[in-house]
Amino acid sequence: MSMRSLIIGTTVLSIALPCAGFADAPADPAAGALSGSPAAQSYWPSLLGEQYTFVLQHQSSLHSPYAGPLSLRPDGDTQPTDTIGFYFGWALTDWAQFYFDTEKFMGAGVSDATGLGGLTNGDVVREGANNLPKRFYIARSYLRFMLPLAPQLTKVAAGQDQIAGTEASERLEFKVGWLAVNDDFDKNRYATSTRTEFMNWSLWDNTAWDYAADTRGYTAGFVLGYVSPVWSLKYGMYRMPVRANGQELEASLRRAQGDNLELTLSPPQVSTVVRLLAFRNTARMGIYSQALAIAFADGTTPNIVADDQEGRKKYGFGINAEQPLADNGATGVFARLGWNDGKTESFAFTEVDRLASVGGEVSGSHWQRADDVAGIALADEGLSAWHREYLAAGGLGFLLGDGRLDYAHEQILETYYRLQLPWQWAHVQLSPDYQFIRNPGFNAARGPVSFWAIRFHIEH
Repeated sequence: MSMRSLIIGTTVLSIALPCAGFADAPADPAAGALSGSPAAQSYWPSLLGEQYTFVLQHQSSLHSPYAGPLSLRPDGDTQPTDTIGFYFGWALTDWAQFYFDTEKFMGAGVSDATGLGGLTNGDVVREGANNLPKRFYIARSYLRFMLPLAPQLTKVAAGQDQIAGTEASERLEFKVGWLAVNDDFDKNRYATSTRTEFMNWSLWDNTAWDYAADTRGYTAGFVLGYVSPVWSLKYGMYRMPVRANGQELEASLRRAQGDNLELTLSPPQVSTVVRLLAFRNTARMGIYSQALAIAFADGTTPNIVADDQEGRKKYGFGINAEQPLADNGATGVFARLGWNDGKTESFAFTEVDRLASVGGEVSGSHWQRADDVAGIALADEGLSAWHREYLAAGGLGFLLGDGRLDYAHEQILETYYRLQLPWQWAHVQLSPDYQFIRNPGFNAARGPVSFWAIRFHIEH
């Protein structure tokens, strides 16, 4: 069977990569002294973990002289969400592993998860289109291959999509199949998991990075990478959706694809980690300037979807840094910068063309709660000139559309406290969360708006 048929095929045993993603450096630096052949704990299929996350979020009312079909609700909203997941792994050999994950999403985001570039609950990315059933779905299903390049080994503990054992500190990796692209790109120690860290999309990810995915956040593709303790380089290619924010994926990589390249720098004796990301999407997309020109000529409201054509391209870049400060890295800071060309329509993730974010977390060891964490972060987002003119003329995206636009940067503040509950058999966490957003939907005429949430998370 060819590689292309593996990626495009519809068999359940599609092949992808784990949530744990490519390791940027050994998980246990002391393990670098080990040598020998990589080995896993077991060659039998096993349940690696399970998790349940509940979020109850309330959106305040906001000043709203006008609103459109995709605006935040002016009178506020309160919505619960639930996700449950089971994560399986199987070490086929010392150098090949199979993973299979299934998840279920229930509930809905406030204001139907629209009206913002940086949505406030990361789990609603699993909600999908309104007509998707609330039942278990395949989240990931993949094979992972590892080719050692040096004898030094790293110990790895069992976790979601990670079989316990040892892995070569320097190796080539190949993963292919059904996956979430952000499992392997744009990771950050302090801002990656919406279920345990920051909840806002613009803080757990780079929202200017319009990565390939269906409406639940998954796609098919492959990643090839070189991993070492000092630096890593990986390239991934993925199937794009047929329509913006659509569940159906293109059948052929020749017609549409999302390409990603990331260089990770983690020099020895320095705790700073820097990731440099570049992406290019090729898909059936519309161009904002052409949609505006057609609407002006016809005297109609611009419609970006009506201008969709195959072969259109969108590209962008991202910088991602993390800096441990104290408490063996439990206290530290992070920052992200993101930019895309903003000419073609936002297509897969969200509607943001520029991003700058900064934040950090502090270990509770400073107040005798070593397993607790307090976090705070800021994000500033912008749109390209054509994108903002399109929205100002009444055009709709898949998340934004107030009918008009008094443009300003969307500005986000989020803070949370993660309380670790004293249960021995599982990790149980309770996290109050607060977010304050100015210029929601990049509109200075609306807002500001506040979001309060309580998050309960349990994993084993």
